[in-house]
Formats: sequence, C-alpha cells, structure tokens
Amino acid sequence: MSINKKTTLVFAVFLLSVILSGCGLLSREAKKIDPPQDVSYLEEGETAVTKEKGAKEKETAGQEKAVEETVKTELYLIDKDGYVVPQTLALPKTKSVAKQALEYLVDQGPVSELLPNGFRAVLPADTKMTVKIKDGTAVVDFSKEFANYKPEDELKILQSITWTLTQFDSVQKVKIQMNGKELTEMPVNGTPISGELSRKDGINMDTTDVADITNSKAVTVYYLGGDEDSYYYVPVTRRVENTEKDSIVAAVSELIKGPGNGSPLLSEINPDAKLLDKPKMENGNVTLNFNDAIYGSFKDKMISQHVLNSLVLSLTEQKGIESVSIKVKGKTEIVNENGEKLTEPVSRPEKVNTGSF
Repeated sequence: MSINKKTTLVFAVFLLSVILSGCGLLSREAKKIDPPQDVSYLEEGETAVTKEKGAKEKETAGQEKAVEETVKTELYLIDKDGYVVPQTLALPKTKSVAKQALEYLVDQGPVSELLPNGFRAVLPADTKMTVKIKDGTAVVDFSKEFANYKPEDELKILQSITWTLTQFDSVQKVKIQMNGKELTEMPVNGTPISGELSRKDGINMDTTDVADITNSKAVTVYYLGGDEDSYYYVPVTRRVENTEKDSIVAAVSELIKGPGNGSPLLSEINPDAKLLDKPKMENGNVTLNFNDAIYGSFKDKMISQHVLNSLVLSLTEQKGIESVSIKVKGKTEIVNENGEKLTEPVSRPEKVNTGSF
C-alpha cells in the first residue's frame, strides 16, 4: 500500500470516529435540553397573569354552563322527624320535569347523592312510573314496586307525590294508578283515595287541638324544623274550628300559637303578638297590622327573618294571596335582620328551602 493511500485510509477512519462521537454528544445534549414536563409555557404576547385569568374565566364559564343545564325543583322528602318537607335541589334539565321529579323521590335512585343530611327518599326502590298531564290533572301510573313501602309511610307517600307534582303550574290535581289500574285506596294500609288529590288534602296533618274534626277547616302554616344554623320550613296542616271565618286570621293565630308541646318544630313568633285589626286584601297582597310584640328587636324595630318567612309562606299558601305587607301599630317603620326597610310587599319565593330562604 502506498503512503498516500495509507494516509487517506487513516484520515477516513479518524473522520468517521469524530462523526460517531459527535452523534453521541448531540444525543446526550438533547436529553439535557428536553423541557421539564410540569412547566406551563406562555403563548406569544401572553403573561402569567393573563394566563391565570383566562383559566379562571374558563372554569367560571364551565360552572355557569353546569348551572344552565339544571333546573331547581322542589322534592318533598322525609326528614329525621318524619315530616314531609320540601327541599329544593338542582336537577338536570329535561322536558319531562314532572316525571323526573317523581323519579328523584325513589329510594336508591338518582336522589341518593343529593339527599340533605337527615332526609330520606319517599318511594320504594326500583319504582317506575309514567306521568300524563291533561287539563290540570297529572295521572301517575306506578309499577308494582310502588306497593313495597312500610305502612307508616303511606300518608307521607300520598302527600309527597301530591305536593311535589302540584309545584308545577300545569298541575292542580293528581290521580294515582298502579299497573294501569286506578287506585281507590293505597295498596298496603288501605288509606282511601277519593278520586283526585290536591293540596287541599293537607300535609303533615295535626288535629291535636280539635275536638270535632267534621266541624273544622284546614289551614296550612310553616313552622321551623331542623337544627340551629340549619333550619328549614315545614308545612303543617292544622284543623281550626269553623267559627274562625277568616282563614288569614286563622293561619296567623296558628303561627302565634306555635306547633304545640312535645313537637320538634318551633315558631319564632312571640306568643304575645296580636293582630290589631282585620287583614286587608288588595290586588293579591294582604296587609297585617301587629302590635309591637311581633318585633324581634323592639329597639331596632326589627322583625326576625324566620318570622317574616313563616308568615309569607303560610299566607301565600292560600288562594289569591301573592304577597304580604307588615305594619306595626299602623306604621311601616320596620326593618329586616339585614337592616333593610320593609316598605314593599314580600312575595313568596319560587322555591322553598333553597338554602337562601
């Protein structure tokens, strides 16, 4: 081999080794400059502040969309004391709102993850139903599982179904069927069902102070249930003597009287509170004129929010009453617990026990 060829060969081997070693260096260097996986990079013209703001706006938009996809619905559930109580929950939007409301009354059903503390569902597990609404009447046809309830829950089931469905403007009355056959009595304890059910049939019936039920009439009032710092409003239908002709006065009197000894419910209205004259009705608004015992604080001329809510809920339960105005000794110098003047009538909320009313 000539010296020139030998030199050329040596140079080629050297060059190849350099190239190979260079590739190794580039490979190791590439590993060093790989970006950390937990670093969030900014787009051109973006700052850390604007990026964080954008993320929060996206999260808020997602929450608002979730709210838009739900509808607040009153479900009449059973509380720890056995009362049938409305609880307003956010349910998925649907065209079949009445049927969905009943489906959320079923034990071990979709309501299970939404139940407030101390509450339970009303209808037996696995109960299915169809609901048809025509001319103000909802006809509910339950499956055979409907009959799998405890006898002591029978009246509560009837009340829950009726009051849950009649929250909707399209429903005033309810008919109940099972397996396509209209029920004239409940399947377990035989409670009679006289045709169509309505809110006139009452809820959480209390007849303890009435000697002659046949010579009485029903008024529904709202007392406080639950525990301190987590109160809710419980509708109770009480019987009052027919001698009390004014149902508004009767309801106010029952609120002042309170739920009675031994009851877990309570009323914050001072037992010394009195109406000074006959309630006045005008354009759906009723005006009540109390003595100063209605105040929660006489010094501040303040009326308790629970007192105000109980009055509004109880009186707007009566036909034709949409709002309530309060006076004390003929004057409207009254404030609520937030220090706001009660110069305008107070209307019934769209839903009861939402957490804010």
